[in-house]
Amino acid sequence: MTVTHSSSVFQRILDHSSRADPYPLYAELRRTPVARQEDGGYIVSTYREITALLHNPHLSSDTDNLDNPGPAAGGREDPPAFIGLDPPRHDRLRRIAMRYFGPPHSPRLVDDMRPDLKAVVTNLIDNLVSKDEIDIVDDFAYPFPVTVICHLLGVPREDEPRFHGWVEAIVAVLDFNPATDPEERVREGIQARKDLRAYLAELLESRRGRPPGDDLLSRLANDEGPDGRMTDEEIVSTANLLLIAGHETTVNLITNGVLTLLRHPDVLERLRREPEMIIRTVEELLRYEPPVHLIPWRAAYSDLTVADTVIPKGSQITLVLASGNRDPSCFRDPDRFDPDRRDNQHLGFGGGVHLCFGAPLARLETQIALTELVRNLENPRLVADPPPYRQSAVLRGPRHLLVRQG
Repeated sequence: MTVTHSSSVFQRILDHSSRADPYPLYAELRRTPVARQEDGGYIVSTYREITALLHNPHLSSDTDNLDNPGPAAGGREDPPAFIGLDPPRHDRLRRIAMRYFGPPHSPRLVDDMRPDLKAVVTNLIDNLVSKDEIDIVDDFAYPFPVTVICHLLGVPREDEPRFHGWVEAIVAVLDFNPATDPEERVREGIQARKDLRAYLAELLESRRGRPPGDDLLSRLANDEGPDGRMTDEEIVSTANLLLIAGHETTVNLITNGVLTLLRHPDVLERLRREPEMIIRTVEELLRYEPPVHLIPWRAAYSDLTVADTVIPKGSQITLVLASGNRDPSCFRDPDRFDPDRRDNQHLGFGGGVHLCFGAPLARLETQIALTELVRNLENPRLVADPPPYRQSAVLRGPRHLLVRQG
């Protein structure tokens, strides 16, 4: 495959016209596991190569290690959140955040949230059952995880209209293409980052001089654990990451789950009869229709050899997780949605040191959401298939998903 051809395939993947079904293009991309692009970057699309890189200490998550970071990587947080750092700085910040989010210090935090999660879902569904037509995104998949992450962080739920636009502008820059996208998108994204950080800094300041609360912002502000206390800038960066990642990916996972179940009515009916299969179903959704399709902005610390291709130091590397999840060399009949699939080692939450921080919560939220929707919606059916999709090729999911019931 020539450089021009491989570049054109990836550009077609980024094009919004391919958003509804990028999987045939991923199959074409996998013919060359490591494809060099015209701009000097590299696209990695096969399961084994992606997995190896996710665990390779010579792959950097810090865009300062890119020779040509490009406009979308500029204007980032200073300091960046731990998702944009490498060990040991990454490890320290992640450990501090994890003290109040899960194991080993709070091992039951997520599981103990089950009754509260169920209550939020029940309240949302109570407002849906009488409607003939609902939008799964606006009426359910978005408000559910937003409510949850606001509670966890200590962000007022009533401020959602204030930060919603900032988050959308930030996400829009993740897959910025200078060849086709307006420069204004970058400027809006950089300004949104500043505005969101300023808002979170105000919230952090409001915790001063008050008894520590149960929310993560309050706890981080008063943390004096073995790794020391985060600086205010580090707390804001961490809160910024968790606020965005804590709902954006889960919105996609729930919405993609509803869409997939409605496209597979036999699985939906079986889930009604066997609600215990929801765990396997969500794992298969993470493989079949993952919420995150690409990991852009990785950098080579040194020259790397991947699938007989030498990637020079400082090169940008994009990992196409959703393509790896459909790699027939690792998954039997990969284009079939099969909740009974065994040994499902998908890439839905990435891997390595940057394995998704909130994966346990996202799993539980989606399990509860889909179980209750399947149980309570009467004869649900799609209004439009495919539905309209969001702009982002990185965080791929429907912008709206209209469903009729009754």
